[in-house]
Amino acid sequence: MRDVFSAIADPTRRELIEMLATEPDTPLHELTTRFAIGRTAVSKHLAVLKEAGLVEERKQGRETLYRLTPAPLSEVQQWIAHYEMFWTARLDQLKALLEENES
Repeated sequence: MRDVFSAIADPTRRELIEMLATEPDTPLHELTTRFAIGRTAVSKHLAVLKEAGLVEERKQGRETLYRLTPAPLSEVQQWIAHYEMFWTARLDQLKALLEENES
């Protein structure tokens, strides 16, 4: 299983995630038309996302449909939430300092 953080590090993969979040069950040929890279490259990006548990695929006739499975993104959200608390506290301190200096 691939690390979620490394899977989302690439901008193409993040764009694929965004597309699949709004358009579930999208076939590969449709995903490919939205990028300036070839079908093989898009397939490799989808494979990385699949290894990280972020995408699942299913066959429908001759097509392969892709769907986002967002559960692994909770790990990223939890990591960001930790630092969000840090920055909120720092920004609150800055605001208080600025208000104090205005007086």
